[in-house]
Amino acid sequence: MDSMRGLLSGSHDQEDGAIDAPASVGVDERRMQVRAYNYWASLLADRAYPSVEDLDLEGADFGAYSVLLDFTAGVENPGLAYIGDTLRAESQIDEDVHYISQIPGRSLLSRLTDHYLQIIANRAPIGFEAEYESDRGVTIMYRGILLPFSSDDDTIDFIMGVINWKEAAPADQAEELQLSVEQALRSAAPLTAPVPVWADGPDSEHLDDDVAPGFAALRDGDGAFADISAGDEAPIDPSADAELADWLALARETAERASAADSRSRGALYQAVGKAWDFALAAEEQPDAFAALLDDAGLAVQDRAPMTPVVKLVFGAAYDKTRLAEYACVLGHAKEEGLRRGALAGYLDRYPGGLKGLVKDTRARRKPVDGSERKDEKLEVLRRAQPALILEHDAGDAEFVVLIARAMPGGHIGIVAKAADDPALVAKLAKKAIAITPGA
Repeated sequence: MDSMRGLLSGSHDQEDGAIDAPASVGVDERRMQVRAYNYWASLLADRAYPSVEDLDLEGADFGAYSVLLDFTAGVENPGLAYIGDTLRAESQIDEDVHYISQIPGRSLLSRLTDHYLQIIANRAPIGFEAEYESDRGVTIMYRGILLPFSSDDDTIDFIMGVINWKEAAPADQAEELQLSVEQALRSAAPLTAPVPVWADGPDSEHLDDDVAPGFAALRDGDGAFADISAGDEAPIDPSADAELADWLALARETAERASAADSRSRGALYQAVGKAWDFALAAEEQPDAFAALLDDAGLAVQDRAPMTPVVKLVFGAAYDKTRLAEYACVLGHAKEEGLRRGALAGYLDRYPGGLKGLVKDTRARRKPVDGSERKDEKLEVLRRAQPALILEHDAGDAEFVVLIARAMPGGHIGIVAKAADDPALVAKLAKKAIAITPGA
């Protein structure tokens, strides 16, 4: 049974959401989806859908992983106008298969075509990812994207699909690997010296010189990590002349790794925010490409908060608003400090209090000096005010209590609720409050 992990953005003209993925699906797979979408978007021109006549899967770098579904004879059993060689081999599709109904039920290609009705209903690109057990008894994790084409700019009569996949480690091997990692971490010496955030990053040439003993033990050829080093999927930075979409794909992949690590790994979060900063730097170098990404995601440039669209692109516009604001604050600080590419993660690790400490300090510097004084003045007015009515009610330890009243017939009001004790809410309401009976 498939285990669905979410969708890529549901429409090319809707706000881009977070693309949640298993940590084991690498950045190369994600970049393939980005390249496929960008190729599709490049064929749009001023049409609602690209024309299938402009499609050249033989020349596309993802062509071997693609399929073209033909709906001109109906949606019940579309034809297979094209199947890439790699996808055909993995799905064990021979030359006699021409329609969806002929595809083996537990083949990889059947996974992709299971979703084509969604694109007919949504009339927009969709992405998906899942895992399933193949007919060989192997768990396959896959990621796919479906993109609509039309011959009359109205009817979706062709759909291009691009899919990538990898085999998951058998359960017994995964458990053994996890045990080996835990044993290595327990036996490793404490970290006593800073190490580069990325083993393959700009400072990788210093790794052997400055690495702490604990990490040296983990990297030793005879250590527990020797068996997995070849399969390590730590994201690698794009080349200096890479497209902005590649930087965004890398930043999103790193953000997803941090999400998969949950709150247990501060380092993973710092890496994710660091890659968001790298993407921001690349966006400055490629303003037209950045504007196109914002337009596709339905985001706008914000003069007062220029880094907010950046973090929304990387972490998703539906991500927790408080954290998005914190990450944007960090990127703004990185810009003020002139941090170079690849430097922010280490900067956060060294900063007193880490990311939270930096955000607190940055906001404190931006806050008006007399802000607290004005707030206290408003509260002092309420302290001097004479009560218009006194009720018997246990207010606890709070100095002020926020009550909610409803208008009643005859010019009366009835108190119906009490707000939770929140000093920040009281201070905010005090700015607009007018004392019913002012004090002397």
